[in-house]
Amino acid sequence: MSGADNASADHTPRWGMVIDLNRCVGCQTCTIACKSANDLSPGVQWRSVLDVEQGEFPNVERLFLVVGCQHCANPPCVPVCPSGATRQRVDGLVTMDYDLCIGCGYCAVACPYQARTIVQDEKWYFGDATVQEHQVHHDDRLGVANKCTFCIDRIDQAPRQDLTPGLDPAATPACATSCITQAIQFGDFNDQDSHVSHMVAEGDTFQMHQELGTDPQIKYLVNTPTVPGREGEEADTSDERLGDPANTLVGTRQKFWDIRAAINFTLGGFGSGFVVMAYLLSQLQPEGWPGHAFLSVYMIAGAAMMIGLFSVFLEIGRKLRFMLVLLRPQSSWMSREAYAGAVFFLALIAELILQDNVLHMLIALAALAFLYCQARILHAAKGIPAWRVALMPWMLIGAGLFEGLGLLFVVGALNSEIVIGPVGPFLGLLLAGANSWQWWLYRKRAKKANIPPLARTELARITPWLHVIGHALPGVLYIAALTMIGEEPVALLAVAGVASLAGGAIWKYTVIVRASYQQGFALPRLPRRGSGDRTAPGLYGTFQNSP
Repeated sequence: MSGADNASADHTPRWGMVIDLNRCVGCQTCTIACKSANDLSPGVQWRSVLDVEQGEFPNVERLFLVVGCQHCANPPCVPVCPSGATRQRVDGLVTMDYDLCIGCGYCAVACPYQARTIVQDEKWYFGDATVQEHQVHHDDRLGVANKCTFCIDRIDQAPRQDLTPGLDPAATPACATSCITQAIQFGDFNDQDSHVSHMVAEGDTFQMHQELGTDPQIKYLVNTPTVPGREGEEADTSDERLGDPANTLVGTRQKFWDIRAAINFTLGGFGSGFVVMAYLLSQLQPEGWPGHAFLSVYMIAGAAMMIGLFSVFLEIGRKLRFMLVLLRPQSSWMSREAYAGAVFFLALIAELILQDNVLHMLIALAALAFLYCQARILHAAKGIPAWRVALMPWMLIGAGLFEGLGLLFVVGALNSEIVIGPVGPFLGLLLAGANSWQWWLYRKRAKKANIPPLARTELARITPWLHVIGHALPGVLYIAALTMIGEEPVALLAVAGVASLAGGAIWKYTVIVRASYQQGFALPRLPRRGSGDRTAPGLYGTFQNSP
């Protein structure tokens, strides 16, 4: 039964949870119940409970935070999925179609709640598979993304059994029915008379990372009828606290996109930028370029882009499904990148046969579209603060053009048919300045953009090298080249080009692999449960004066 079937003609439910932070005792029963009900592999937890300790003696607090897929009203994982495997039903539940998923991991890096898992190889709890594990084995989950479904099969069977999800255990998610303290409550937020709606209306609740606009449908209750909640303190969100890997609220470094993704962004960026800058400079020359010069550029660029795309192909979990990447161009920048790449390579094949000037422009436009789509991919990944900043697309576009121009200078030193002219080093100087300024601005705004301290440390580590090798050295060489009137500064331009390529590789690897810490979790409001000034009102003096 679909979400549409589960909605009556006059009412569409909106399923969600209220989790009472005062009630949760950290027993992990919900975690085990979820693993049992959904036959999860070792190491996979769709429902997790974090043990959180805040403050300094005597003002300390310990609480337990239940986390998992939030089934957001505006889920960032849905539009990025290139195959349409991740969808949202009419009742708001975010679902997975394992038969469509290619295992690219885009939904995982787009999720701000660390709720996605990809298992590449089957593992067993006792080394060898037991009889029970063989019976409940899910081959369809290997190599693809999977996550909490709110026990969707129970919800969809409820109307046929005349049951109400959230009230009847057989129609309620396993985590909620198993909770020994009833800290997890499930129900319909669109029903004003439901118990979860009353809890939200009458209690003090917050949504995790509400500032991201995802509108998550797990709401955390922080007060009791007699004890109000309290605001989070600055000490709990200091760089020292959020820079401590032992802090359970701190996001871990994502492992879905590794050096293979960095290779794609590096080679694809300078390969497409190479074509764009080559076409631009050829149009600025009075006599243009001969056809052979264009072909050498296109073949080198095509090889770089192909190697980059092949690196991504190696990263996906279900490689035989790679063509499904084309299924969602209406929303996924990964799909759009694939289409732009297809147009580029088809036009390149036509150019090898026809060698027509119109094809030169088409190839350049396709390369520019490829660069733009690739630049938007990281920005759409809301789960990685270092990627989702507004400046990121412009940084990748600027880097692609700068590195592409640098590669053009290197190739121009080997091919006399590629005429650069004085405008080449001038453009190089402008792009060197623009890239340096963008990186400086990125670093300057990093804390305000909520890039976590661990990620900022990685960015700071490479900044001196990047500015010297990737920005200052090319800039100085371009200035020197501009002063050499009447001469062809081929060697200077080639060295500057190599430096710009090296700088781009340094920062892309760092941002994509080393600084790619996930969002983590936040507690803007907290219950009063602890000692000192973090205990319930009226008790602080009692504890303070006790022997």
